Amino acid sequence: MIGPRARRCTLSAETLDRPAAPPAVVRSGPRARDRGPLRRAVPALGLFAAARLTGLLVLALWARHSGRSPRALLATSWDSRWYAEIAAHGYGRVLHGAHGMVLDDLAFFPLYPALVRAVTTVLPVTGGTAGLLLSWLAAGAAAWGVYLVGERLRGRRTATVLVLLWGLLPHSVVLTMAYTEPVMTAFAAWALYALLTRRWPAAAVLAGLAGLTRPNGMAVAAAVLAAAGCELWRTRGRSGPRVWAAGLLAPAGWLSYVLWVGVRKGDPLGGYFAVQSGWTSRFDLGRGSLVFVRDMLGGTTQFGFAMALLITGAAVLLFALLVCGERPPPPVLAYAAVLVLIAVGGSGFFESKPRFLLPAFPLLLPLAAALTKARPRAAILVVAALAGLSFCYGAYALTLARMAI
Repeated sequence: MIGPRARRCTLSAETLDRPAAPPAVVRSGPRARDRGPLRRAVPALGLFAAARLTGLLVLALWARHSGRSPRALLATSWDSRWYAEIAAHGYGRVLHGAHGMVLDDLAFFPLYPALVRAVTTVLPVTGGTAGLLLSWLAAGAAAWGVYLVGERLRGRRTATVLVLLWGLLPHSVVLTMAYTEPVMTAFAAWALYALLTRRWPAAAVLAGLAGLTRPNGMAVAAAVLAAAGCELWRTRGRSGPRVWAAGLLAPAGWLSYVLWVGVRKGDPLGGYFAVQSGWTSRFDLGRGSLVFVRDMLGGTTQFGFAMALLITGAAVLLFALLVCGERPPPPVLAYAAVLVLIAVGGSGFFESKPRFLLPAFPLLLPLAAALTKARPRAAILVVAALAGLSFCYGAYALTLARMAI
């Protein structure tokens, strides 16, 4: 605090100006205060591991029943093959698909393939196996970060339920695939925690890494910018250089790759977006998605498309509940808002929208808070229903669905 006349950014007083000790620790008593962040997270991490291992077991049993290799499904499905190719041979692969699609591997951000290449250089494993190792480690780190953010905002019980719900999302099978979502979520969760605990340099570095991992990694930079803006408003611009540096450096990862692709394509500002357009991916405020939904509802459709519509609609509802009921601090709100905006406002690959929303774990805060207040029997029934949906849909998406996840 800088005195009685200090200005406060809306929604920020509870988090950015709070004492150093998180409320979850204060409410839990002196014994909990002495426990480290990893020890406090152990129950949540155990539940997360149990959820994902059970999902893997269901997938493996069904894959074996249908004559498929579980390892191949997890390591070499769809985008996983693109990442493995980039890791092995670098950029430069272009395929021509149906309806004039131009599939350029420059659409994929570079950090994950670089990590895969590093692992294959050190260990005698294939690119697919390296990708799985990275994703599984990142999923665990992400779950830990999700717990710490939830604990900071709503206490230990809600944080534990939050991690479990995140591990039981219908598309949570992606968290155990050779995909980038676990890596980005790990960077995002720890960046948000760094912001909530006023660790500006760490938040900026993590935001830059998230921006090098996925296109929607810009959401993490938006969180840092929101937090820095509120801090500068609160202190009338007299914040230290760490706040200014964090705001300037946070978007550097995302911007550097977008500009590099643009220069490589001969159009610094538009080249990357032209590459994405070749994949039919563009941001049009949801116009293309509305046309797709209209056509889908007007005729027969695959189950995966219906699930994508249902999950995206649920995300919008949960965002409204987050804003109105939880009143999250600015960085958390900005992060969730950008992810929802990208998923809803983007066109192309409608079936992948739920995957794009996987990193948006703050959307689950209202549901996690409600479950901690519900009767145990009701909470168990809800969790069991989500688990059944998650395990069955994960197996369906990888073995039966005729569309990319």
